[in-house]
Amino acid sequence: MASEPQNPSLSSLSLSETSTEPAGGGGGEGSVSKKQAKKEAKKAEKAGKAAQRQQQTAGGTEVGEDDPLSANYGDVPVEEIQSKSISGRVWTGVGDLSAEMKDKTVLIRGFAQVIRPVSKKMVFLVIRQSMSTVQCVLVVSKDLVSLQMVKFATSLSKESIVEIEGIVSVPNEPIKGTTQQVEIQVRKVYCINRAMPNLPINIEDAARSETEFEQAEQRGEKLVRVGQDTRLNYRYLDLRTPSGQAIFRVQCQVENIFRQFLLASDFVGIHSPKLAPGSSEGGAAVFKIDYMGQPACLAQSPQLYKQMAICGGFGKVFEVGAVYRAEKSYTHRHLCEFVGLDVEMEIKEHYFEVCDLVDKLFVAMFDHLNKNCSKELETINRQYPFEPLKYLPETLKLTYDEGIQMLKEAGTDIDPMGDLNTESEKKLGRLVREKYNTDFYILYRYPLGVRPFYTMPCYDDLAYSNSFDVFIRGEEIISGAQRVHTPELLTQRAEACGIDVKTISSYIDSFRYGAPPHGGFGVGLERVVMLFCGLNNIRKTSLFPRDPQRITP
Repeated sequence: MASEPQNPSLSSLSLSETSTEPAGGGGGEGSVSKKQAKKEAKKAEKAGKAAQRQQQTAGGTEVGEDDPLSANYGDVPVEEIQSKSISGRVWTGVGDLSAEMKDKTVLIRGFAQVIRPVSKKMVFLVIRQSMSTVQCVLVVSKDLVSLQMVKFATSLSKESIVEIEGIVSVPNEPIKGTTQQVEIQVRKVYCINRAMPNLPINIEDAARSETEFEQAEQRGEKLVRVGQDTRLNYRYLDLRTPSGQAIFRVQCQVENIFRQFLLASDFVGIHSPKLAPGSSEGGAAVFKIDYMGQPACLAQSPQLYKQMAICGGFGKVFEVGAVYRAEKSYTHRHLCEFVGLDVEMEIKEHYFEVCDLVDKLFVAMFDHLNKNCSKELETINRQYPFEPLKYLPETLKLTYDEGIQMLKEAGTDIDPMGDLNTESEKKLGRLVREKYNTDFYILYRYPLGVRPFYTMPCYDDLAYSNSFDVFIRGEEIISGAQRVHTPELLTQRAEACGIDVKTISSYIDSFRYGAPPHGGFGVGLERVVMLFCGLNNIRKTSLFPRDPQRITP
């Protein structure tokens, strides 16, 4: 039962409170004129009605005793969703709603993306669940939908979690602005959790494409542009955009294909420690920590441990795990923490065996994404237009010297024994695309001086190494090589690279008891997704990015 209103209605006031005569029955100074009495009575009546309205809509839960349909709408009390009971009801996914379900009663739950009242008797709701949206209609109808029910639906705030039961209908005209081409004629609507009325990010603003901004500018309109920092500050809201949902579904598939392909090729999945006694890559770009009174750092890669796993007799291993780099790189493609996809395997004769694995793995991955993620790729393309990735059935391989020569012929002055900078990588990518019609290629036989200490030198020229990098759209995504597997050469190479051998003594010792020739590679998950989808910033493909300036949320 509703509680008594704080401001009583006119009918609840006592006679003495409404009388035009003073309390004592005489004229005197306390007398009230008929005109003033009418005014006060009207005021009291308004206050009473206002209290009644407040009573009916406060928090959206109180609906009034005079509505026989009051059980069909309202805010669900917290205690009702504290795993109180199992009802046996069946929910339908918004993305599963189709014309074949016409006239069927369905139960859905999702975010209230749009609340659009047409009149006091009609309101449209657009409900979103992951990447799918559906239009729901409430129209006042005897014994089905009351005025109060429409009013309750109108009072919902955007992004509130809403549960709807209704009948599927198929409109005569196509529905603009929703993914599902059906409507739900609402019979019950409940709010599971209300969002604050003022959102820091409007999802519609965050989902706009550059084309929409350009078209609005031509019309003389100004749209709200959500900046990158704002997006990342409220990442949990930004992820609700269609492109945000699609990007991380594509990322999930990249990881899945990586695992499935390698497992089908007899690789073993491993998990290496992320607390390390020293640097695995050389240099000072590590996050130093105190480990029970001993100096340690967060692992820059699983490199040393996956090699030790090969020495342990596994033959072929892979890992998916966090990688930490304390580099102050303020670029579109660097992060301080990312997900590494790492592989290590025995080599029978030549490190091209590793290159061939890269070829087959990534061609299979790209084929899978194009075939099975078309919906997600189209969604990303609507907000962030990109050209489909060009790749060959058999991946192109060029020597580092061949790449340098192509750059020189195109007018680039470059050190043949130095590493490629970002500008040179991009230019070489354009040249390769023009000449070979591919965005994906392998560059091998790098100068030894630009590779890590554990890289095997070339047999015919010690200035070069048995190493390779792989590029997508002119940006490096993979670094790989044959590893040094003899402890003497490994010690020599570590010292030459300025690494304190004591900090990696257990790693070097692992090669003293019989170690097979081996090689491998590492790739950043976020970078693969960024470049496959032609995105301009790796922060779009990192769920909660960590860069030199960001450690929250």
